Amino acid sequence: MAPASAPAPPQTPLLTMSGITKTFPGVRALDGVDLEVQAGEVHCLLGQNGAGKSTLIKVLAGAHQPDDGVITWQGEAITLKSPIAAMRHGIATIYQELDLVEGLSVAENIFLGHEPTSAGFVVKGREARARATDLLARLGHPEIQAHRPVGSLSAAQQQIVSMARALSHDVRLIVMDEPSAALDPDEVDNLFRTVATLTADGVAVIYISHRLEEIRRIGDRVTVIKDGRTVAVGLPADRTPTHEVVALMTGRNVEYVFPERPAPATAAARPEPVLRVEGLAREGEFEPVDLELRPGEIVGLAGLVGSGRSEILETIYGARKPTAGRVLVDGVALRPGSVRSAVRAGLGLAPEERKAQGLLMLESVTRNVSVSTLSRFSRAGWLDHGAERSAAHRAIRELSLRPDNPDARIRTLSGGNQQKAVLARWLLRGCRVLLLDEPTRGVDVGARAELYAVIRRLADDGLAVLLVSSEVPEVLGLADRVLVLREGRVVHRAPAQELDEHRVLDLVMEGSPTR
Repeated sequence: MAPASAPAPPQTPLLTMSGITKTFPGVRALDGVDLEVQAGEVHCLLGQNGAGKSTLIKVLAGAHQPDDGVITWQGEAITLKSPIAAMRHGIATIYQELDLVEGLSVAENIFLGHEPTSAGFVVKGREARARATDLLARLGHPEIQAHRPVGSLSAAQQQIVSMARALSHDVRLIVMDEPSAALDPDEVDNLFRTVATLTADGVAVIYISHRLEEIRRIGDRVTVIKDGRTVAVGLPADRTPTHEVVALMTGRNVEYVFPERPAPATAAARPEPVLRVEGLAREGEFEPVDLELRPGEIVGLAGLVGSGRSEILETIYGARKPTAGRVLVDGVALRPGSVRSAVRAGLGLAPEERKAQGLLMLESVTRNVSVSTLSRFSRAGWLDHGAERSAAHRAIRELSLRPDNPDARIRTLSGGNQQKAVLARWLLRGCRVLLLDEPTRGVDVGARAELYAVIRRLADDGLAVLLVSSEVPEVLGLADRVLVLREGRVVHRAPAQELDEHRVLDLVMEGSPTR
């Protein structure tokens, strides 16, 4: 009998991240995350929005410095003090928003910042294009011409150029953040062929995607993070059931405390819709959507980043012009792409980027609350500051905004109270339809329940609310009805009581569209 062969020695991982922590003011984004990647594998990183994926890859890219933890590269502990340091080690990151210069050629983009040299001199023109062509051929895309402006290429071709730029640094690991988000099915197939070419050469790929069918096709192993912690390491990508992955991704460390939802009104008692959206669409962002919103009702839009949630909200508000469909308030169509028309009809928007888009950070609480209603306080061409301050004070007291001081600078308030100031603005304006985009983003845990109660009370007082949130429990806990979106399409509609977090995540990841 032939002697049994000795087991192969364990392979040293290309990359190990152990116990990585990162805290921002008021938020612990990473709480001891572990990740291990082997050379030549596609390692998929999964987690809900806000789980910590983006922070983790920015640590790996050298854009963030961890508070604690160890990064080991090819068996040696390293410190990545900058993106340049990461690139020197052979770690490249391709973000969802590609950082290519559209006015430069393919070759110029590939070698931007590290132009090739020969005999100590920078190589330009024909030789630089020849080197770029070699890199593109290595990726299996010789059809991309090195002299063409990057701005003239398709999204899929620009992805390939980004990969070629990474390879020009002698990269050993490429991080791809949602690389297929803007690609059609044929382009995704081409992307996967390119990834296979890379891994065949020993290059490792960390692949981030919400599309589980892609994970099964392209991935070797899967790591799942939730609430800044690793909950699964090294799952087989092609054999782990969807329900198991979803179960790992769901759940929260934070208790969500929601106000009691009123009993649904009978058909005879329901008021007429105040807002109707009919066939509203924006090419390339979301497909035709229909919805109705009645006074006293909260309707939630659930979906992942890129599903079209915020774009629908902004199009209803007039901040984006639709390519099809219309928005009606009390049966009267609003002027497409006109915020003024929407506000005059009684719509108000609390935007996702509250500080950048919704607040005057250097102004007082009074001015932030009154800014949409200043004409009401004009007296013979002069602003009646006393009347303005008094009206703002009544609005902020109604929402229990703290401190109860209309003269306080808005920048000194907490995130929850800043959001209340935005709501008070529309309350003072007398708006009838409130559009909320990520209403608790940047709001600490203790203030969330209070903000939830405010939103529910406004609805109970007759306001119609359309809510967008990345946090599925928030949508299900606040809304009366839910529309689930996937890649710009409504894939499911149901009363909130008929859904749970697992079901919604199943739908947004692998659901098929229904009307």
